[in-house]
Amino acid sequence: MKNTIKYMALVALGLVACEPEFENSIEENEIYTNGEADFSNYVALGNSLTAGFADNALYIQGQENSYPNILAGQFELVGGGEFTQPLMNDNLGGLLLSGTQIQGTRLILDVDASGNPAPTNIPGTPTTEITNTLSGSFNNMGVPGAKSYHLVAEGYGSAAGVAVGQANPYFVRFRSSENASVLGDAVAQNPTFFSLWIGNNDVLGFATSGGVGVNQAGNFDPSTYGSSDITDPNVFGQVFSSEVDALMSSASGGVVLNIPSVTDTPFFTTVPYNPLSPALLGDQITMLNATYAQLNQAFAFLGVPERSIQFSTSGASGIVVRDESLTDISAQLTQVLIGAGLDAQTATIYGMQYGQARQANESDLVLLTSSSVIGTVNTDRVQELVSLGVPQQIAGQLAINGITYPMEDQHVLTPSEQQMITEATTAFNATIKAVADANGLAHVDANALLNQVANGGISYDGGSVTAVFATGGAFSLDGVHLTPRGYAIVANEIIKSVNSTYNSTVPMVNVGDYNGGPAIGSGVE
Repeated sequence: MKNTIKYMALVALGLVACEPEFENSIEENEIYTNGEADFSNYVALGNSLTAGFADNALYIQGQENSYPNILAGQFELVGGGEFTQPLMNDNLGGLLLSGTQIQGTRLILDVDASGNPAPTNIPGTPTTEITNTLSGSFNNMGVPGAKSYHLVAEGYGSAAGVAVGQANPYFVRFRSSENASVLGDAVAQNPTFFSLWIGNNDVLGFATSGGVGVNQAGNFDPSTYGSSDITDPNVFGQVFSSEVDALMSSASGGVVLNIPSVTDTPFFTTVPYNPLSPALLGDQITMLNATYAQLNQAFAFLGVPERSIQFSTSGASGIVVRDESLTDISAQLTQVLIGAGLDAQTATIYGMQYGQARQANESDLVLLTSSSVIGTVNTDRVQELVSLGVPQQIAGQLAINGITYPMEDQHVLTPSEQQMITEATTAFNATIKAVADANGLAHVDANALLNQVANGGISYDGGSVTAVFATGGAFSLDGVHLTPRGYAIVANEIIKSVNSTYNSTVPMVNVGDYNGGPAIGSGVE
């Protein structure tokens, strides 16, 4: 079946080209004060959100619009010094390792093979070779992909460790030595003021993988964690406290930000759970419902009628998903289907395929990347079925993602997986607030801020931003990282908290001066 699931937000594409003008610039003769803070050597520590990552890549324009760089510009008005960043070589994004491309280019909004507007990698070859290490120190110590415990790991910038997943290619570019740690290089600069925004990736990897990782609560050894695992709250607490202690050894003060609810981002809220319309399914609805009718009878016989699957002839229907939290009834289902008259081979295939299946509902979150998968034929499943003796044509009919073949775990966040994310985020944020209070630091509730963006939006002088994909103005095309306008909103929240904590009068920026729309490809009219 040809995939026709679209990003519905893109129908308003024309809106992103309109940028209002603003007149509330900083008055040159205004006097601003640093209060009790010393901004002369500001160092920012964190992950991709600190680095200025956007559109699924790191590139010069994104770095120049990172919230630390925005802050540094305002800090200059109250005694702030030079702010350096490990700039990429181009605005394409992407990385090379010994000439081999290891990270893709950034996303722009263009048309896909079907002529539909969609995020597309900008054409071109990256020019940023990570083994060409930069000299000197850098005030922006944001490392895309870093989890809390990665910041204290020695050798995290070793080029030799990249291929085996033991090092970070972004840090390789600007670490002081092969054995350096991110925190060590930050502290070595003797910052007088710092910002720390870390912990997002300690839950984000689990979320964006559809929950295929492991909740490591109770495991205190992060060296055993996978990239998609949730960090144990005690590990996070110990690491975060040690990072603040190290930064406070020279700093007059600083600001910490808590972790937003990752499920408030467009990556999880754009694709509906029920994208299967009667127009999309067409005359297949009758056949599909007839096929599922016998399966539904078996579900009812086994006492799980809530797993029934039926497609509506008058409204949108949920996709079929595999829910690992459900009891696996494959064996029982197989026997019931055999008893109902199905041959053993077909009954076994149905039993295995639908033993943990159900139809998605409003409690499920379908990942943004799944939009290109729904309704397509799962070729791996076709090959599995053919190897079992199923004819090619029938195998193809039984392998349509989300319709006849349950969407696999990596495509959907189920309620049980969302609960694990929420519990970890709550625990991490409690630690961040406690450490901030204990050290007299400014604290920004980024969780509440981005929740406001997702639920109604935030207004500014001349407009507003929301979490609507591509057109809302807050989030970039990867659905997770912010636009320059989104980062400007974060910078202003930081300034508010810093001013309140340290009795400073750092001026805020005009949010409307920063771009909120995606880069448009030549195929979009």
